[in-house]
Amino acid sequence: MSSLKALPTLLRIGFSEAIVYRAEMLIWVLATTMPLIMLALWTAVAEVAPVAGLAGRTWSSGSFVAYFLIVFIVRQLISSWAAWEINFEVRQGTLAMRLLRPIHPITSYMAGNLAYLPQRFLVTLPIVVVLVLSPGLEHLSKSPAVWAMWAFSLVGGWMITFFANIAIGALSLFIESSVKIMDVWLAAFFVFSGYLFPIDLFPAWLRSASDWLPFRYQIGVPVELVTGGLTVEQAWPLLLRQWGWALGLLMLALTLWQVGVRRFQAVGG
Repeated sequence: MSSLKALPTLLRIGFSEAIVYRAEMLIWVLATTMPLIMLALWTAVAEVAPVAGLAGRTWSSGSFVAYFLIVFIVRQLISSWAAWEINFEVRQGTLAMRLLRPIHPITSYMAGNLAYLPQRFLVTLPIVVVLVLSPGLEHLSKSPAVWAMWAFSLVGGWMITFFANIAIGALSLFIESSVKIMDVWLAAFFVFSGYLFPIDLFPAWLRSASDWLPFRYQIGVPVELVTGGLTVEQAWPLLLRQWGWALGLLMLALTLWQVGVRRFQAVGG
């Protein structure tokens, strides 16, 4: 309860830090521009000939524009870097100071990540303008219900990203560093999330595999919702699966954190 009461204050502090460290945030944003590169590649392919998807969908240059611009926007809004923060604090020993505070560390990590969202919204505004003025606009859903589901899916996607970061970061309490594990997670994310190419273009067996992995639910499902890749009827089961992953990773993160912190304190961290 005390953590929830402190959340507004933590968000204000985090927002102040985001302003101070805006150059670092800009570097992070520049490191996530791969969808714009893939946009250029896939639109060039589609201008030669439309690309056929697995479900019979035909991808034109306009549909690729809509897809990858939305991918960029979603990527900005669901990002988290808690795993790197935890690894750094464990190595430097500063995690001990965080544990002394009356606020649960996971709450403070959460507030620190969420506090950057206003700046991330600002970063996405030029992309939104480009999307509105581009041929991709006609490939976006016009249904308010679909956009409401999109907002709901963004929350689920962020939760998967954040609690996966916490779980992997907590592994640094057991091993020397868990950054390499995070690298493996990111590699799988790039392949299976729809970040580099639409899942509709996957072979059937690979698409089926992606349905049971968490990565598609970070980016693929939110993007497919508003770009015509999913009907409302198809989306609901996927959203339920997305939130199942979010809650499962929440439980895993809490368990690893609690056990890891006891071990950290037992060895005099």
